[in-house]
Amino acid sequence: MNLRFNYRTANEGAFKAMMAMEAHTSSRFADKVLYELLKIRVSQINGCAFCVDMHAKDLMKLGNYSEQIMLLPVWREAPIFTAPQRVMLELAEKVTRISEQGVPLELYERVREHYSEEDYVDLIVAINTINSWNRIAISTGMYPGCFEA
Repeated sequence: MNLRFNYRTANEGAFKAMMAMEAHTSSRFADKVLYELLKIRVSQINGCAFCVDMHAKDLMKLGNYSEQIMLLPVWREAPIFTAPQRVMLELAEKVTRISEQGVPLELYERVREHYSEEDYVDLIVAINTINSWNRIAISTGMYPGCFEA
């Protein structure tokens, strides 16, 4: 595998803008496990190996979440996930694939059973942020370990 180029040095302004968005988004989540699950699931959908690897490792730093990581692609059939996690995962999938069906009102209402309007916006921004990171990583040829010496 070959990294096409290091976007971080090729356009430092864009990198700084993305890092500012990431810092804001990250600061909005008291539940870091939920935040990492969101990032892993969106990265799986988008096929971003770099981000799946990074966020799975980040989640494991929070504790032993290997079972959640393994079952994330089939979360609907895995009782290990909580109701708030399940509705977040469904929202993450719908927003990531927004051109297919949008975000149905019924899903919005289920999300609101667990999250406030402010939280809903935080979820949407987090989903959009990781989608942006995925697109940068994939477009520039990033892969797990590509920045390691």
